[in-house]
Amino acid sequence: MEKEEISFVQVVKVGCGIDVHKDLITATIRKSNDKLETREFNAYTSSLKSLRDWCKKEKVTHVAMESTGVYWKPVFNVLETDLEVILVNARHVKNVPGHKTDKKDSRWLSKLLLSGLLKGSFIPPVEIRELRDLVRYKRKVVAQASSEKNRIIKILEDANIKLSSVLTNVNGVVGAKIINSIIAGKTDIDELMKFYHGKIKVSRKEFRLALEGRITKHHRFMLQLHKDSIADKERLIERIESEIDEATKAYQVEVDFLQTIDGVGKASAISIISEIGVDMTRFPDETHLSSWAGVSPGNNETGGKKK
Repeated sequence: MEKEEISFVQVVKVGCGIDVHKDLITATIRKSNDKLETREFNAYTSSLKSLRDWCKKEKVTHVAMESTGVYWKPVFNVLETDLEVILVNARHVKNVPGHKTDKKDSRWLSKLLLSGLLKGSFIPPVEIRELRDLVRYKRKVVAQASSEKNRIIKILEDANIKLSSVLTNVNGVVGAKIINSIIAGKTDIDELMKFYHGKIKVSRKEFRLALEGRITKHHRFMLQLHKDSIADKERLIERIESEIDEATKAYQVEVDFLQTIDGVGKASAISIISEIGVDMTRFPDETHLSSWAGVSPGNNETGGKKK
């Protein structure tokens, strides 16, 4: 018995479905259910430009491709200036199991595209994407610096120097002076006690006990290593912040407005803009934005039971 082929109402006149991999791009241009052509391209820029020119020659208006790792980005960057590109979640466009090939995937994508059945992911403009890269990288570098500070505490604990028990912030002014003295080989407790002042919550006696430990050459080397690493990361953070300030000059009004929300400072405002942009027409209403941001519960009901 011959299998009946599924047919859909055509919404898009000419579309292209692209199956993206690291080194291979498979594209299918479809004009109708029967009129289609599939070609393969490599992932180099010259080949992607050939793909773009082929799409323009065939009068393609819409392009659909799966969001495969980071490999979709160069394809998107080359095509977005001339074509409307729809980036779709791979989970939403699964083909029939057991019949998966790159060509079949691209043809299936083109078929769904022409039928208007694909829902594109939110892709902000290039300026916002660049700002997002900066903000996310800054967050990672800040986390790395925090990890280095925690490693300093770990080294001090290994030497039985209990600064974390007597100071609220080991990496504050007092803690930094004591650590610098230890690195310099000044481990005499009377010498270190000169950094004690009245604002420290513990008594002089307890503070003195916390400074008594067993400092070795290895401990001093490791402490210096971590401090150098922190200094490098702080310089890197300064460079990133300078670039972020330059990138957000065009969005100063939006940054100021966002800061009128309770609990939202400048850094949080910039972080929000870097993720969702400033064009709110991309979201039909606030509930869609909440759903996209992952702060609203999803629905998964089957057999009358909610899971």
